[in-house]
Amino acid sequence: MDLVWQAAVSGAVLGLVYALVALGLSLIWGVMDVVNLAHAEYLMLAMYSTYWLWALGRVDPGWAVPVVVPAFFGLGWLTYQLLVRRIVRAPLAAQIFATFGLLFVLRYGAFAAFGPNVYGVWRPGEGTVVVLGVPVASSKVAAAGVSVAAFALLAAFLRYTKTGKALQAAAQSREVALALGIPVDRMYALAWGIGIASVALAGVLLIPFYQVSPTIGDAFLLLAFASVVLGGFGRVDGALVGGLCIGLLENLLGTLVSPTFKFLFVFAAFVAMLLVRPQGLLGDVGR
Repeated sequence: MDLVWQAAVSGAVLGLVYALVALGLSLIWGVMDVVNLAHAEYLMLAMYSTYWLWALGRVDPGWAVPVVVPAFFGLGWLTYQLLVRRIVRAPLAAQIFATFGLLFVLRYGAFAAFGPNVYGVWRPGEGTVVVLGVPVASSKVAAAGVSVAAFALLAAFLRYTKTGKALQAAAQSREVALALGIPVDRMYALAWGIGIASVALAGVLLIPFYQVSPTIGDAFLLLAFASVVLGGFGRVDGALVGGLCIGLLENLLGTLVSPTFKFLFVFAAFVAMLLVRPQGLLGDVGR
């Protein structure tokens, strides 16, 4: 029983980080109905950025947040202006091919710049924090705490600020938002910037206990899609619930059955949700 409880706590902590990876994907989908297949490549680039800040300047990953996250907000904004604004109203196939092409540009750009080698941040003497009676690495606890704070800040921004309400209006109806004088194109760029900044924050939080390579985005993109599907497409709270579910499924079933098949359980749940409740746990039936 102790083993199950340890797996559950560890899974919940990791699931909060998965939720942060899924947050930007869900936000972009909810605001623009655009599927960003290159989403996890920004995670990979943020991990590389954090690694090189540590390797070259001995900047601790915690101190890299105020450097990396704003830079990736700007990169997300630039991506929207150069590419995404041209495909927002294009057919779904055009959106998929455009973001799929972006995925390969970013990935093979990373191969050209950094090579195929795996890099990681080595932090000797890292301690643990007891969470509900279970010792968890302090870097993972910090990552989970920052993830919760990021969700709370975004929820407050969307609910209480004028810009956040305008962003929600643009998500509800482009035409109505334009009629109300809301600069929809600017709201879309803002959503893309926030989405990429959030996945960059996840990359900064992951590098202390995950190694980075140009292909690391593959697993995280699948986990992000699974989280979004489980929680509900386009919902900020859905990404949080979905990420927690993925973390729990992966750790619990991986511990009880076999760690070799932990991703099999995750994607079995992903397919089952698509078949039984495609709108997700929190999604509306009419969405």
